[in-house]
Amino acid sequence: MVKLHAFAQSGNCYKVALMLDLLGQPWEPVLIDFFGGQTRSVQYRESVNELGEAPVLDDGVLRLTQSGVILTHLARKHGRFGGEGEAQQREVLRWLLYDNHKFTSYFATYRFLYSLAEAAPDPAVMNFLRQRFETAFGVADRHLQQSDFVVGDAPTIADFSMCGYLFYPVEESGCDVRARYPAIGKWLERIQALHGWRDPYDCLPGERIPPRKR
Repeated sequence: MVKLHAFAQSGNCYKVALMLDLLGQPWEPVLIDFFGGQTRSVQYRESVNELGEAPVLDDGVLRLTQSGVILTHLARKHGRFGGEGEAQQREVLRWLLYDNHKFTSYFATYRFLYSLAEAAPDPAVMNFLRQRFETAFGVADRHLQQSDFVVGDAPTIADFSMCGYLFYPVEESGCDVRARYPAIGKWLERIQALHGWRDPYDCLPGERIPPRKR
């Protein structure tokens, strides 16, 4: 059985957990004490992931890090969700890179500062991040007005990557993405309807942390 080193608040971890669930593959969660500083420890970097990040997937003799790498590995291993043919596979990679650089990165950082970080965030930083993720969400919303899924008419790892942080409660970011971006909202409903889908807090290890009140 594969092991997924993860914690409940991480949408990047959720991307992998979601993929495993939709594949119908059993997996064992290994809790990472992120808020206790585990990923920043020398021990973690030397024995688990030198990058000091999560998720980490143990698949037999393989230890894989970075959600995009893990999703690609699982798609190839199981022959599902990787895109049909070379053209779609290029498109999947294009959206994976866009997600990691813009779609997830700005929103995930905003959410962390908004409700999980100990210190109150700098309003100028929050404004910058919000402008950036709103631009990225606008791009995706326009794209999804023409397509049921990110690449073609069937789900791929591009979808699982891009939705990673969008199933968390609205109060954790203060942004009702479904209401503001209707095409994204309908796309999330299609993903949620897939057999095996679970909410992040139902599948990832660790306790839910109430959003901090600023």
